[in-house]
Amino acid sequence: MATWLRQSPPDDPVALFRPAALHRTAQTFLRGFPGAVSYAVKANPAPQILRRLARIGITTFDVASVAEMQAAREAMPTARLHYHNPIRSMDEVAQAKSFGVASWSVDRLSELDKLGALPENTEVAVRLSLGRGGGAYDFGSKFGARPEVATALLREVAARGFVPALTFHPGTQCTDPSSWADHIAACAGIARDAGVRLGTLNVGGGFPAVAEGHGDALTRIFETIRAATRTHFPVAEPRLWCEPGRAMVSDALWLLLRVKARSDEALYLNDGLYGALGEWRDMPVPGRKTVLDRFGLDRAGPQRQFSIFGPTCDSLDRVPGTWELPETIAEGDHILLTGAGAYSLALVTGFNGYGTRRLIDLSNLSIEGGQR
Repeated sequence: MATWLRQSPPDDPVALFRPAALHRTAQTFLRGFPGAVSYAVKANPAPQILRRLARIGITTFDVASVAEMQAAREAMPTARLHYHNPIRSMDEVAQAKSFGVASWSVDRLSELDKLGALPENTEVAVRLSLGRGGGAYDFGSKFGARPEVATALLREVAARGFVPALTFHPGTQCTDPSSWADHIAACAGIARDAGVRLGTLNVGGGFPAVAEGHGDALTRIFETIRAATRTHFPVAEPRLWCEPGRAMVSDALWLLLRVKARSDEALYLNDGLYGALGEWRDMPVPGRKTVLDRFGLDRAGPQRQFSIFGPTCDSLDRVPGTWELPETIAEGDHILLTGAGAYSLALVTGFNGYGTRRLIDLSNLSIEGGQR
C-alpha cells in the first residue's frame, strides 16, 4: 500500500475491492448457515462483487427492483431471483415475471392480488413484522404484516396454489440471536394457525458485519436459528433461506479518501454524504480509520476530534459527530476506511460531480496481502 500511494496517490476517492475477504465471508455463510444463501444486491450492486459471488457459489440473489434483476443476470445468466421488495407497481410485476422470479414476498392482500397467475411451484413468502427491536434501525416500520394479518395472508397464498413461505427481517446490524428465535417461533405459530405447511422459511438479512477473526457473532446466530427451527418445527422443518447484504460485503471493500483542505477543527474530504459516506447520516460504518501521509505511511501521535465535511457546495454535506484522527493530519493525506463495502457505492448520487466511482481490485495490484 505504501509503495502504491507514494508512486500514484489518487486524488479522486477510490473503493478498494478485497476479493479474498469476500471469499472468506461468503464461505462463512455457505458453510455455517443451516440452509441456503442468497445475496441482497442492494448492499452493493457493483458488477465485480456480483460476478465474484457467483464464482464463489452464491447462485441466488435477493433483488428489490428490475434494475437489480438485470444486474444479477448480467453477472450470472442462470441466477435464481428472489423479489422480496413487497411493494411493486403492475409494470414491475410484469417485468419481473419475464425474468422468471422464483420467490416473491407480500405483506398485504392487495400486493398478493397484483401477482395474478404465476408459474407452478412459484414461492410466495408472507413478510412478518413483530415490531421488535434488536437492530440498528427497524425494517418493520415500513414492511411486514402483524401476526394475525400474516396468518390470513399465508392461508390465502396456499389457497391460490403457490408454495407458501414466511419471511422476516430482524433489523439491520442485529447482534441479538434471540431476535431470530422469537421470529421463528412466531412463524411456527402463524403456520399452525393458518393450517399451512411451510415450504420455506426465509430468516432475512440483518446479520451483523464482523471483521476477520471475529465471526463468533455469526456462529451464535446460526446456531440459534438451527436450534429454534428444530424446536418450533419438530415434525417438518421448512427449508431455510437467509439473505445477507451488509454482512456479506462490508469487509470486502475499503474506501480511500483524500484530505482536500484542513482548518483547525475541520477536514474537507473528496467524498461525503452525497457519495460513499451516505449511510453515515444514519449510522456510523463499523471499521477502522487509518491516516496515511504522502509517503503512504501511517500517521502516529496524539489524536484529536475533527469535524468532517464532504466536497460539495452544500453545508449539509457534513458527517454527524466527529472523527478522532492524528492531530498532525495534513492536506494531501489519505484516510483509509475499512468495513465500507455495504451501502457506500450504492448510495453515490453524483451531486456536484463528486462521489466514489472508481473501484480498484487490490489483488490485481498485488498489495492485498499486506492489507487484509
